[in-house]
Amino acid sequence: MSSPPPAARQKATPIRRIAHLDMDAFFASVELLRYPQLKGLPVVVGGGRRRLEELIGGLPPDTPLDRIPVSAFPRLADYTGRGVITTATYPARQFGIGSAMGMMKAAKLCPQALMLPTDFDEYRRYSRAFKKIVTDIAPLMQDRGVDEVYIDFTEVPGGQREGGRVLARLIQKSIFDATGLTCSIGVAPNKLLAKMASEFDKPNGITVLYAHELAERIWPLPVSKVNGIGPKAEAKMAGLGLHTIGDLAKCEPAWLVQRFGKAYGAWLHEVAWGRDDRPVETESEPVSMSRETTFERDLHAVRDKAELGAIFTHLCEKVAEDLQRKGYVGRTIGVKLRYADFRIATRDQSLEFYTADAKLIRRTAGLALKRVPLDRPLRLLGVRVGALVKAGSAEAQAPVRRSGSRPPAAPAGPVTASLF
Repeated sequence: MSSPPPAARQKATPIRRIAHLDMDAFFASVELLRYPQLKGLPVVVGGGRRRLEELIGGLPPDTPLDRIPVSAFPRLADYTGRGVITTATYPARQFGIGSAMGMMKAAKLCPQALMLPTDFDEYRRYSRAFKKIVTDIAPLMQDRGVDEVYIDFTEVPGGQREGGRVLARLIQKSIFDATGLTCSIGVAPNKLLAKMASEFDKPNGITVLYAHELAERIWPLPVSKVNGIGPKAEAKMAGLGLHTIGDLAKCEPAWLVQRFGKAYGAWLHEVAWGRDDRPVETESEPVSMSRETTFERDLHAVRDKAELGAIFTHLCEKVAEDLQRKGYVGRTIGVKLRYADFRIATRDQSLEFYTADAKLIRRTAGLALKRVPLDRPLRLLGVRVGALVKAGSAEAQAPVRRSGSRPPAAPAGPVTASLF
C-alpha cells in the first residue's frame, strides 16, 4: 500500500519553545551610551531626580557628554542622603552592590563608585525601541516591564533551529545593532524555566535549556531562583532542610501542601519539576497607570509648597503622557503619600467621564489631595489614573452611569491655594 502524498501527511507539532529576554544592567547600560568614558568602571544609577549638570560643577555648559572627565563625576563616598540604587554596572555589582540597596550602605562597599541620576524618560524610550525590534521578528511577545519580555519562539521561522538559539542570536544582534545595548536570553519549554535560563550566562549570553536537563541544570539551584519563592518562604524551607530546587522535587505533594497550604504547596511541587503551562500573553490590558517619586529630603506642604507643587504637576503631566502614548483614558484619579514615618495614605477621586488630559488630572488629583492630612513631612508623592479603557472606544465615549450620591466635579479653575 502506497504512502499518502506529502500534502496529506499530518504536520508534526513543533516543540514548545519560550524565551525570556532580559536586558543587561539596562538603566546603567543606557547611561553608558551617553557616557562611554565610564565603561568598565563601577557606576551606580539612582539617588534622586537631580540632573547630572547639577551634580557636576565647573564645566563649560557646552561640554559634550562623552568628554566629561571621569574625575568630574560624583562618587558614592561623597553621597549623603537616603536614596536607593536603581541599578549598577557589573563592575559595581562585584562589590556586592545591587538594586534597591541604600546608597549610603553601597558607599561603604564601594566608595569609589561613580553616581548617575535616573532618567526614566530615556529608559522608556530605549525600552520601546528594543521591544519594537523583538515584535518585528517574533510577534508573540509578553511585556514584563521596562527591561524584560517573554517571547514565544514555537512557530517563528528559525525558532526551532538549535533549540531556539538561532532566533535568539538574531534578536540579540538586531537589538545591539539598533541600540548598542546587550541582552541575555534563555530558551526553554516554558516561561518558568526560560526566566531561570536567562540568568545562566550574563551578560550578553544565550542559554538553551531542554526538558531532559532539569535534574542536571535546575535542581542544583537554590530555591530562591524560582520566581515566586520569596525570602520568607525561603527561610521556612531552610528550616525544613529544603535548600535546592532538587530538595523540593524530592518532596511528596501532600507533604508540601500540609506545610505550605493547598495552592502554594501544589505550585511548589509543579515548579520543582519544571512544569508551567502559562501562555505568552501578548495583550495585557493595564488597569491603571501611575507615576511617583521619593524625595531626597522630607518635604512639607507648607514650608515646601512651591517645590511640592511643581513635583505634583510634573507627575500629573507624565501620567497623562503615558496614557496618551499608550492610547488609554481613565476616570479614577488617585494620590499616594508616604510620610516621614513611612505610613502611607491614598485617596481616589472619580470623574463622570474618561480623560487623559494633564490639567484635568492635576485638578482632580488636587481634590483627592484635599482629603489627605498634609500636616506631616512627606517622603514620597504619587499620582495614579485608574479605571482605564481604550481611547476612542465606545466605553470611553459613553457617560458613566452612577448609583447613589455623585462626587463633586473637578473645578474649572486652579486648585485652591491651601494645597500645593
